[in-house]
Amino acid sequence: MAKQTGLGDYLAIDDSGGTARDLSNDLTSYSVNTPQNMFEVTGIDKSAVERIIGLNDYTLTVNGVFNKASNKSHDVFKTRTGTRTVTLAIGGNTSGYPKLEAEMLVNEYNLERGDDGGLTWSAGLSLQSGTVPTWSTV
Repeated sequence: MAKQTGLGDYLAIDDSGGTARDLSNDLTSYSVNTPQNMFEVTGIDKSAVERIIGLNDYTLTVNGVFNKASNKSHDVFKTRTGTRTVTLAIGGNTSGYPKLEAEMLVNEYNLERGDDGGLTWSAGLSLQSGTVPTWSTV
């Protein structure tokens, strides 16, 4: 079966010391964006827009429930400096599942306390290495 859900996904992000930490249990949602720049190069001889591809990018937004335990989400994001290896495996971290891995920087870590008392967080990460992220398999 080729179609699948997002159930059982795996996400690991390096802490500030460079050790990968499995944050899958703390996450409630994520958003992967892999845009690429488009340059308009339309000549005066054209009747429609002509484009060429520029630089690729990758941003990741992750959302979760606050967890102050050692090596969990707050521990990973409380220090935002340093390059982080981010590994996302759709369906789980076992053989055959799609995987996207990249060197990224943490550009934000936000906490929100809801009026119901819940404490959640969101974090944004952006491509750091200049290497085009490509999908592979676990």
